[in-house]
Amino acid sequence: MRWPCLSLGVFNLVSRAAGQVTPLQLMELAHPSRPLLRKLIREAPGTYYHSVAVGNLAEAAAEAISADALLLRVAAYYHDIGKTIRPYFFTDNQMGRENVHNDLDPQTSAQIIVDHVREGVKMARAAGLPQQIIDFISSHHGTGLIRHFYQEALQLQDTVDERDFRYPGPRPHTREQGILMLADSVEATVRSKAQNGKLLAAGAHGDTPANGASNGAQTLDDLVQSIINARVREGELDESPLTMRELSLIKQAFVTSLQSIYHPRVDYAPPVMR
Repeated sequence: MRWPCLSLGVFNLVSRAAGQVTPLQLMELAHPSRPLLRKLIREAPGTYYHSVAVGNLAEAAAEAISADALLLRVAAYYHDIGKTIRPYFFTDNQMGRENVHNDLDPQTSAQIIVDHVREGVKMARAAGLPQQIIDFISSHHGTGLIRHFYQEALQLQDTVDERDFRYPGPRPHTREQGILMLADSVEATVRSKAQNGKLLAAGAHGDTPANGASNGAQTLDDLVQSIINARVREGELDESPLTMRELSLIKQAFVTSLQSIYHPRVDYAPPVMR
């Protein structure tokens, strides 16, 4: 029994020296008793459940293209730990509370949102998380624009610096980081659409245009595709080696996983009055 144990020890040491996190480390990091995960569960429960859902989507997508599914699941658990600093500034955790951003100017709101990435990186480093996991935290929004507050600022001010409303990056540079960015966006957007009654059953467009209903409703397939298209169009995946074929497989994995969670409503035609 000595040789297998010795080999495992050497493997772990070599992996650490090379900056690679081992499967054993990942399984340990995934346990909910880990300090940062306990903090997330206790102080930002909505974000914790979002992170678990993102992990499910990311894992399914990784398996579809033979990427590292375990690494992605664990990275998903930690990607939003920075939200524990100000949990009620994020819709995940408001749960019927008044939106605190109503009393803030758009720039301040945007900076608070951006800070969850910076704070997450600081927390991860202080906790001694592997650099591979930290890289997911810093890249999961890339250099994306916080569009809601940017649009608010444009309506209120004569001049607006777009840089004040962008995440600092970097953009994803591995397939796994690209998957996490997409899974994060897809989970949050689909959940929001479903909660607001804007998710249609497949083929239930009725008399509305093919890309969605007049009230902004979309089918799950159309919605997921539009999110992926937006990230591609914005250049957020330019540094990731994901191919168009892999993006197609990722999209289908997302849709399949989400169909088991959400049961989109059928957009029935209004009754004819006689």
